[in-house]
Amino acid sequence: MPNRPPLPPEQFTFIDLFAGIGGMRIGFEEAGGRCVFSSEWDRWAALTYEVNFGEKPRGDIRKIHEDLVPDHDVLVAGFPCQPFSIAGVSKKNALARPHGFLDETQGTLFFDIERILRAKRPRAVVLENVKNLLSHDRGRTFEVIRRHLAAAGYVVSWQLVSARPFVPQSRVRLFIVGLRGGPRFRFPSSLTPDGIRYPELADILEPGPVDPRYTLSDKLWAYLQRYAQKHRAKGNGFGYGLALPDGIARTLSARYYKDGSEILIPQDGANPRRLTPVECRRLMGFPEWFQIPVSDTQAYRQFGNSVVVPVVTQIAKALVPYLREGADELPEAIPEREGEGQQLRFELV
Repeated sequence: MPNRPPLPPEQFTFIDLFAGIGGMRIGFEEAGGRCVFSSEWDRWAALTYEVNFGEKPRGDIRKIHEDLVPDHDVLVAGFPCQPFSIAGVSKKNALARPHGFLDETQGTLFFDIERILRAKRPRAVVLENVKNLLSHDRGRTFEVIRRHLAAAGYVVSWQLVSARPFVPQSRVRLFIVGLRGGPRFRFPSSLTPDGIRYPELADILEPGPVDPRYTLSDKLWAYLQRYAQKHRAKGNGFGYGLALPDGIARTLSARYYKDGSEILIPQDGANPRRLTPVECRRLMGFPEWFQIPVSDTQAYRQFGNSVVVPVVTQIAKALVPYLREGADELPEAIPEREGEGQQLRFELV
């Protein structure tokens, strides 16, 4: 077990579905939550989770009966995003494979969330996914989710949230918060803080030279340059991304292990290099105590699939008052049209 600082006093309980390596868990624990159940089907992610939290997540949630899930106050789930992500949809279209809710292996996992919500009736549900979920299938996919949550008794709010105030990365994700019976959750102003210095890439880079294995080979670097030049000639924006220390990085993806091209760090007198796993951990806002017990390949996949921890912490802390007695008297979150999401400010590289 890592040497983690003491957690705040317990204020509520939660379950951690599609737990990955525990980014959502850290955020909710920092807000006073106590995790009473976790589920993750990827064995390498489950290993990282176990090393850092001292418990092995249960496996495939589709195979776990809802009666075996403990009672809880909040259901937390970063359900699989590949069926809805831009890259995932493009790839599956190219391969003539189904995506969204037609993807029977991943796209229908939302209904396991609904199954547990109906059985356990927690006070709140917090879901995270890619921003493309809002527009997938011309908005019909998100409307199905919203309707099913409402039918299960939850008043739903959603927001596109940028990680930019917390980490030097252009990363926008969709957060959905539902409160059983209402009121409507208000996303906190702490997600767009004023008067602070936003972090730069230099803040997360390891000091001094890093292991040479992270430097691109001459062959790979030449290929990436040719690839970018070819697409520039066609008027496309595809290509590698050089991230300067006083700037920010593109979105870290689960495919970063393949060539690292989306975030490359320039080096004097040498080819650019990939981020190290430690730098990826910092780029996603994971604390320094968080251990990385897996290979570089698995670490890149795991952090690319995870959440930015400080974003989750802010949402979790804002949720706590809604879980207390008398929370129904709180003001609604979105005073405009019912359920209207609002996109927060973010910067593109």
